[in-house]
This record gives sequence, C-alpha cells and structure tokens, in this order.
Amino acid sequence: MSSGSLGRQLVACLLNVSEARRKDLVDTVAKAALYSTEGVRREGTTVLNIFNDHDYNRSVITIVASINSIREVVLSACEKACGLIDMRAHMGVHPCMGAVDLIPIYPLGDEVGVEDCAKEARAVAHGLTERVPGTSAFLFGWADSPLQRGLAQRRKEMGWFKKTPDLQDIRPDVGPQPQKRFGLTGVGASPYVMNCNVTIDTQDIAMGRSIATAIRESTAGGLPGVQVLALPHEGAVEIACNVESVKGNPPSHLTSGGPWPSFSIDGQPYCHAPASLITERVAELAGRQGVGTKGTALVGFTPRECRGLAELALSQGIAEFWKEQRRIRM
Repeated sequence: MSSGSLGRQLVACLLNVSEARRKDLVDTVAKAALYSTEGVRREGTTVLNIFNDHDYNRSVITIVASINSIREVVLSACEKACGLIDMRAHMGVHPCMGAVDLIPIYPLGDEVGVEDCAKEARAVAHGLTERVPGTSAFLFGWADSPLQRGLAQRRKEMGWFKKTPDLQDIRPDVGPQPQKRFGLTGVGASPYVMNCNVTIDTQDIAMGRSIATAIRESTAGGLPGVQVLALPHEGAVEIACNVESVKGNPPSHLTSGGPWPSFSIDGQPYCHAPASLITERVAELAGRQGVGTKGTALVGFTPRECRGLAELALSQGIAEFWKEQRRIRM
C-alpha cells in the first residue's frame, strides 16, 4: 500500500456491533467515534462504511484513524454502543456474544508495526472494561501474547459458535465474568480481514454447510485464510467468509480467480484470496448440485481500497464518508 502524507500511521477498525434493525442507533454509534461528547469533530478520523444486515441483526462500522488516536475513537463508539444495545433482547441468525461483538485493529501500511497494533488492541480491551463496568473481553491475534491465537480459534474456545453459549463457563482475558447485558467482546489485531459473502439460491442449509466445509482453510484443498459459516439469509443460504490475509506471496496454483491482492506490514509480504476466486469456488460447488448463486457482497473494502478511500476522505475533511462514498466512488 503506497504511503502519502495523510496516510501515514493509519489503522482501520471494522467494529462489529449486534444491531442492524435500528439503523439510527448504529449511526449514533458511528458518530460517537467521530465527535466528542461536546460535538467537536475528532480530526484525522473518518467512518468509511456502515454495513447493516437485517437478518443477522449485525452491523460493521469501518473506522479509520491514526494509531495514536484509534484508542479513544474506538472506545467512544463502544461506550455508546454498550449504552444502547442490550444483549438480553437481541435476536439474529448470525452468531454473536457481545453488544460490541468484535473490535479488530488492522494496520493500513508499513508505517504502523505489528506491536503498535497489538499494544492499542490490549489498551482498548482494558479501556472498555474500565469505562463500561460489567463488560469483558477476550484477546486474539497479535494482541494475544504470547500465543497469538487466531480469531476463529479464540471464538471456538469461548463458545461463540454455540447457539446459546453459557456465559458462566467463560473465562475472559480482561474484565469480570461476562454479563447477559453486555456479553463478551473479542478484541485483537491482525493483518486486514475482508468479509466476502456469497449467496446460493437454495434454502438447504446442509448443502451450504458442505460448501463452507469444502472451501474452509482447514480443509484439504480449501482456500488459504478463508474462514466460513453457512447461514440462512433472506430466504436463501449465505456462505459468509472471513478472508484473512496470509503471510507470503500468492499461491501460484490458485490464480484462476484473478491476482491475489498483496501488501506489506513491517516489511513482510501479505496477500488475501480475491472475492472472485471465492465466488468462483462457491459457484462451482453449488453448481454440481444443480444450484446457482444469487450474488456476492463485500462487507467494507479490500485493504488497498480501505487505505485509498481513507486518504481521500481525510484529504477532503469528510468525517461521515459512509454518506458520501457512493457519490464519490461513482
């Protein structure tokens, strides 16, 4: 990712909150990242995108700020979310455990190091539990020192994938025993993770799960960095993929879907599977069973897009970029 004077030291946080059906509430959370309680705008901060999913009852808010200010920006949004979202009343088909379910911090270039992101993620976890009494968190990725366990592993350990996780069995890394009001929040840092969801034209969840298993990284012949769930969605089945960036150069045998986007962190090369390859693989597997695809949705951006749009937003002084992006990008 190329650097520019406005792009130095930038990081992204794709804040996942357990609410989508009250869009005004989610907008209020996003604005809490951008403005102080007195209404003063935080310089050098922008919200690039808000992705709401009604069936999942989950929103992803793409926040970009400098590594030096990301802590306060994210904590302000989390504090607002925890005051507005009550997990005791939450309903949605997507797994979740917390009012603020996920706080991932990603570097947007070589100017920010791994340890910088890990330090800020740990500070956010501790800050959340201090500012909102009753909240608790687990750590993942670079923030999970020294083991650096991935998000999927940590979620499995915490019972995140269970339909009704037992909060009393959970031992959080930060904060008290999880409470039903706030649940449990995952906080961490890693190379950028893109979300790519492919919808197949069926209501057969068993078929969706077989496709998810086939493309998952842990399966022989699966796609590197791809973590997958199959979920009912708008009368069909969505193959919901977390596309993690993997260290090294793109694998030469998996280029049929186009080039793998690549970048570097601390001088180390990283890349991630392109959405076109994931879509192609899902379409092939579904097609073998006589089922077509209905479309692919990206939640947010690729790492390079995120960096470029952040620099554009900040250069033009646009804080609420999610309201402007369609006009600007078209």
